[in-house]
Amino acid sequence: MASVENPSATPSAKPAEAGDAKLEELLNRIKTMAARASGPTTTAPPAAGGSAPTAAARRSVDEEALVASATAGASPANAKPAASPNPQAAAATDGELWVPVEPSTFRQARLNEAEAENIALKYLLSVGSATGREIAEQMKLPFKLVDEMMFQLKTDQLVVYRGSSVAGDYQYQLTETGREKSRRLVEHCTYYGSAPVHLRDYIDSVGKQSLTKRHPSAEDLLAAFADLKINEKMLRRLGPAVNSGRGMFLFGAPGNGKTSIAERITKAFGDTIWIPRSISVDGEIIRLFDPSNHEMVPLEKGEGLIDQQHIDRRWIRIRRPTIVAGGELTMDSLEVTLNRSTGISEAPLQLKSNCGTLVIDDFGRQRMSTDELLNRWIVPLEKRYDFLNLPNGKKIQVPFDQLIIFSTNLEPKQLVDDAFLRRIPYKIEVKDPTEEEFRTLMKIMAEKLGFDYVDTAVDYLVETHYKRVNRPFRCCQPRDLLLQIKNMCLYERKTPIMSAESFDFAAENYFAVM
Repeated sequence: MASVENPSATPSAKPAEAGDAKLEELLNRIKTMAARASGPTTTAPPAAGGSAPTAAARRSVDEEALVASATAGASPANAKPAASPNPQAAAATDGELWVPVEPSTFRQARLNEAEAENIALKYLLSVGSATGREIAEQMKLPFKLVDEMMFQLKTDQLVVYRGSSVAGDYQYQLTETGREKSRRLVEHCTYYGSAPVHLRDYIDSVGKQSLTKRHPSAEDLLAAFADLKINEKMLRRLGPAVNSGRGMFLFGAPGNGKTSIAERITKAFGDTIWIPRSISVDGEIIRLFDPSNHEMVPLEKGEGLIDQQHIDRRWIRIRRPTIVAGGELTMDSLEVTLNRSTGISEAPLQLKSNCGTLVIDDFGRQRMSTDELLNRWIVPLEKRYDFLNLPNGKKIQVPFDQLIIFSTNLEPKQLVDDAFLRRIPYKIEVKDPTEEEFRTLMKIMAEKLGFDYVDTAVDYLVETHYKRVNRPFRCCQPRDLLLQIKNMCLYERKTPIMSAESFDFAAENYFAVM
């Protein structure tokens, strides 16, 4: 006992203390790694009807392997867990660097096993037979989870082995019992695509990729508008409005590029975000990814930041969305809509545009009244969350995290009352270009459309068809007039040329009723 308490004893005399210190250091490192890797797809939900799981219950298989190796005498440097998450992917949790980490269990995925089994059965009903890996690819889940699920389905006599495939895999097909169950499932909902992501995980992802965490600088705006001619005063007014992440009015005469400006603002917030292909809410599946509104950005091989082997494939990387809705916008577009023939629900426009921009073009010309639209959005614009009604009658709260841009040819005060104008803090007028800016635009468009720029021809156009008749300049007119000339020259098999005669022809067509 004296040798243990003696401070002058050699380190070799205290193997128990040394081992405890090593284990304590390793446990601290594990806690740090787990905290850094925490995300929507790696946090286990609380046990149903009880308190949150204990620390021991939350410890992952990988952490237990590390502890076991340490207690067996292995140092932390030599401990090599079999399937640890990619540290880079797990640590990338801020803004556009956030990535969804592949789950290792159904619980980590917050996915009901019965829901996953139903999707697999409907897929087999559609294709006849498939291997486990083909089912995993269809559902975008790790093969390990699907393999275990298919074994359970075989035990339940819903599927049978049709034959063997590659090592460790089999060809599956439905039994008569499985086929009967699949038909009943299809009558309720035909969906058999990617396994859905839990609503809670989607809400967490919006928070991590929110526009409010991005603060574009003047350089970001200049890069976003590189292909447009925007004067410095306009950029200076747009900058604070974009940084606010809230709504804005763009108003002014038609043809001055309000829609073009609105469409490019999103670029200032960064390139890409991750969204789920579909969302699950109490058994209801809502399709979120929309190829007509979302542009997929596939991961390139060799991207150093992300190890594709650890990405949750239920998610998809897209460009920050810019969704434009014009006169066709209706109240139905702003609610979850159920296709009664398929049983699949479609997300509303504001949900599809989260972390991006939603442009209401030609505001005031929708088939519904402006008051109806504005009353629908007064609370979301203020609180940055929205409530949606599901087809089953349930109401859910979802993020309202996008820059809303109302583009209109009318004065905002003619369309809305003061209560709503207060919630749209930025009202920016897009004015007519000056003569100098008009000439600059003409030069830009001449080069793009294959014309040699001719000063004397443009002088004639400005004096004859603008100043003499007191006609205002518009940003779209250089492009439109040159296209008139180009199309005429293509028809007559001539080389496109800028001249007084060609501008007379273009102006006669273009300004016939203007």
